[in-house]
Amino acid sequence: MARTNCISKHRSLLILAAAAIPLIAIGSACRQPAPGIEAYVPGLGELMTLQQMRHTKLWLAEQGGNWDLAAYEVKELGEGFDDIIKFDPTHEGSPVAPKDAIPRMVTRPLADVGDAVTKKNAAAFAQAYDALTEACNNCHQATNFGFNRVQRPAEANPYPDQLFAPAQK
Repeated sequence: MARTNCISKHRSLLILAAAAIPLIAIGSACRQPAPGIEAYVPGLGELMTLQQMRHTKLWLAEQGGNWDLAAYEVKELGEGFDDIIKFDPTHEGSPVAPKDAIPRMVTRPLADVGDAVTKKNAAAFAQAYDALTEACNNCHQATNFGFNRVQRPAEANPYPDQLFAPAQK
């Protein structure tokens, strides 16, 4: 009886897997642009706007004591910097290319923020966050975007529809 049950379960899994393959193929085909239409590639401005949002949310998450959200925002910042390197490795004649500036200037400070978040250490977080912010400003300066300066968010929450305190369990 147990062997029959096991065979039945494996057969069910095989049927589900076989049914999923065409759906995956359809999903992949749906992501391709229509003939004659180019795929959208985000510009550096769009990517940096998302980074600014994540930078702000990271601060607000820590201030709210929501270490899980802070960890998520650190991960998203890292992915965003990877996207900048991928989609905008050089930019408008910058003397230092983003593909070179980000690894040299931003990677270590972001890792330090991640370490402080992992340890749930508010004092280390504030210091690392300020160092990350300084690294962002130094990167902007090195790439001829020094007019774009970031700072710790002001007290007002620009995301009034999001709670930054951790959920009650």
